[in-house]
Amino acid sequence: MKTPIRYSIFPSNPEAHLFEVRCTVADPAPAGQKFSLPTWIPGSYLIREFAKNVVRIRAQSGRKMRPLVKLDKNTWQVAPTDGPVTVTMEVYAWDLSVRGAHLDSTHAFYNGPSVYLKVEGREDDPCEVEILPPKGARYRNWRIATAMKRKGAKPYGFGTYQAANHDELIDHPVEIGTFTLATFKASGVPHDIAITGRHRADMDRLCRDLKVLCQTQIRFFGEPAPMERYVFLVTALGDGYGGLEHHASTALLCSRDELPRKGVEEVTSGYRTFLGLCSHEYFHTWNAKRIKPAVFSPYDLDRESYTTLLWAFEGITSYYDDLFLVRSGLISRDAYLESVAKSITSVLRGSGRKKQTVTESSFDAWIKYYRQDENAPNAVVSYYIKGSLVALCLDLLLRQQTGSRKSLDHVMRALWKRYGLKGVGVEENGVERLAEEVTGLKLRRFFDQALRGTRDLPLVNLLAGVGIDVEVRRAESSADKGGKHASKSERALAQRVDLGIRTNDACGDLNVTHVLDGGAAQKAGLAAGDTIVALDELRVTPKTFESRLGNYRPGDTVQVHAFRRDELLVLDVTLAAPPADTCVLTVNDNRSASLARRRWLGTV
Repeated sequence: MKTPIRYSIFPSNPEAHLFEVRCTVADPAPAGQKFSLPTWIPGSYLIREFAKNVVRIRAQSGRKMRPLVKLDKNTWQVAPTDGPVTVTMEVYAWDLSVRGAHLDSTHAFYNGPSVYLKVEGREDDPCEVEILPPKGARYRNWRIATAMKRKGAKPYGFGTYQAANHDELIDHPVEIGTFTLATFKASGVPHDIAITGRHRADMDRLCRDLKVLCQTQIRFFGEPAPMERYVFLVTALGDGYGGLEHHASTALLCSRDELPRKGVEEVTSGYRTFLGLCSHEYFHTWNAKRIKPAVFSPYDLDRESYTTLLWAFEGITSYYDDLFLVRSGLISRDAYLESVAKSITSVLRGSGRKKQTVTESSFDAWIKYYRQDENAPNAVVSYYIKGSLVALCLDLLLRQQTGSRKSLDHVMRALWKRYGLKGVGVEENGVERLAEEVTGLKLRRFFDQALRGTRDLPLVNLLAGVGIDVEVRRAESSADKGGKHASKSERALAQRVDLGIRTNDACGDLNVTHVLDGGAAQKAGLAAGDTIVALDELRVTPKTFESRLGNYRPGDTVQVHAFRRDELLVLDVTLAAPPADTCVLTVNDNRSASLARRRWLGTV
């Protein structure tokens, strides 16, 4: 039996946001053991450079310090030694996100890639980690939430935990503090919900709803579940959103107002957002963590790994996240259709969809989707959102052409059996090939157009097959995200004006964040970063801008005063009507399509 790689992690100075992390190798490589930190974390496709947070690092064998040479940005080598060697790092942790590490006097959170060194050549060796409490009376009530297996540690207690190898070790994030804890079982599997941050959530309601959701997904792929237990690690903030999937857990950021409140029976829009996030990350337990691209089997966390398949692993997951909410009975059919309409609206509002395919978006995630700039709406399409619409179209197409005998559901279960259960990576054409195999249909033309083309998807025809009408109208205001019928007539909407910009409130200034292709602002010469101060010599602010524009009609010319850096510009802008880019979905009275719709939504 192999001697495990032994780690310890100690919040040595929470006030200074410092962890002390140790890694001990009993039998280091004779030529000098190499250690490295990952440069990125699975599920988030951006080089994060976790080594930048290493404040100090040293090596010793017994009581003697050993020379430690840095070979490159994230790799170190210890001088040859006859006995065990221990490398000790001081790691700065002040990244309040789901991707890194955060430590202060209120809590500690970390992802493995940001703190656990990889022992080169020993990646498959078993690992043990001792998680130590910070010193001081103020931390006496701290405890631990993680899905990592215990080895000696009491439930939720400090002590020793274990992992089969380094990949598993870094795939178990850890929350330490005085979090709220609740537990439920889904298909016999214990699930924890640990919420950090001040909140007034109805934990009983949350357990009930998540139990139904998790059980529905487990049964979708087939019992038993692929994990022995599961943990939702939630950080509740004043304003926040994000999630990252892991082997048997997920790290989530949410706005505390999105959590359910006692006495509020309805599923508010905020709570629906939170449930959708939970659903998305939970579905990743199968689709992304176990069914994953061949290039991620295993992960190479030293450099970028390129795949054209993120549309499938993120897009298909984005399709199913809200679909499982309606199939679980947590939201209504109409609420689900509103969500889909908002996704369609989001895609229609970016001309990037006409220039970048979803396979290109997947491949270039490292340099484009995760590094979006002021030109992103004009150049980038989201493999999440458009990918979810590709999945919707594929699902409806399969149901339509097979008389509802086959669907994307069957394809996902086949992916699980062929790849996920066997631990085999999916080839770049694997999803397309398996879809044809499962259904017996020729789908090359659809995939060429949907994945490798930039034409708009055939949503109108496919949704008509399940009795849903698609309306694309003009927006009522900048706050109109689609999904609902307009309160104004089409004629009234056509009288609105649109500059073709996106803005934000920069401490009371109206800052232009994006200038959209072909819009009035772009034609007049406005640019991202400009600060608009006046229209026709009257001051405007973020609060008054939209109402001031309401005084104009399409075809009018307005004089815009704006600062670019410290220079004042005066531009004449000919205003235009807003484009028709806002989607609404409505169920029609086509009875012959109602059964197909109910089968699709799982409401039969």
